[in-house]
Amino acid sequence: MYYYIYVLRSKKDKRWYSGFTVDLRKRFNQHNAGEFESWTKGRGPFELIYYEVCNNKEDARQREKYLKSGMGKRYLKNRLKRF
Repeated sequence: MYYYIYVLRSKKDKRWYSGFTVDLRKRFNQHNAGEFESWTKGRGPFELIYYEVCNNKEDARQREKYLKSGMGKRYLKNRLKRF
């Protein structure tokens, strides 16, 4: 099984959201449909701008946590300069 860490960008306000899942397509569609009572509700539509894949669930959770930290946000900003 693979675990996906992903970054979405709201087309509405250009803000980024990161998360993790086992089914990236399904989760992306759920975010765009507004199915979550979370930060993303009402901010769609979204575009997928970045993702990583892990074989281990705990590694994926730790990577998601890192990407949400200050250093992780700087990493993404440098990695995704075109966005």
